[in-house]
Amino acid sequence: MITQTLIKLFNRDLNKLIEEIKAYKKEENLWLVSHHVSNSAGNLSLHIIGNLNHFIGSVLGNSGYIRQRDLEFSQKDVPVSEIIEQIESTMIIVENTLSKLTENDLQEEYRRNPFESYMNTEYFLTHLLTHLTYHLGQINYHRRLLDI
Repeated sequence: MITQTLIKLFNRDLNKLIEEIKAYKKEENLWLVSHHVSNSAGNLSLHIIGNLNHFIGSVLGNSGYIRQRDLEFSQKDVPVSEIIEQIESTMIIVENTLSKLTENDLQEEYRRNPFESYMNTEYFLTHLLTHLTYHLGQINYHRRLLDI
């Protein structure tokens, strides 16, 4: 079933996120921005964590997670060790939630808001994976450009 593939891909990319964060020469460089790079790697990491915990953990898994999206982009200087712990917890939430989904669950309608066009849960999970990968690429470039 597609959920096992999604679990493997989410785990792969979240592990890569941990590698990217650990690859920074200086922890404070995670929070750098420039006139060409407006989101720090630290804030993008917090955004990925919040996004997955909300849409997969809370909405699909009823985890009780309360998203504070504004903090994902305004919070600064969160220690690397804390971000890594949050990523690891997110991996567990994603795997536990996805492993419980049935084929019928995947075909159910998924709407983030009433004005959005129809999509099913499988489509939205694929969207969440590509969203993660997009930001992972941004973090990789951020590190290579600003971690000097």
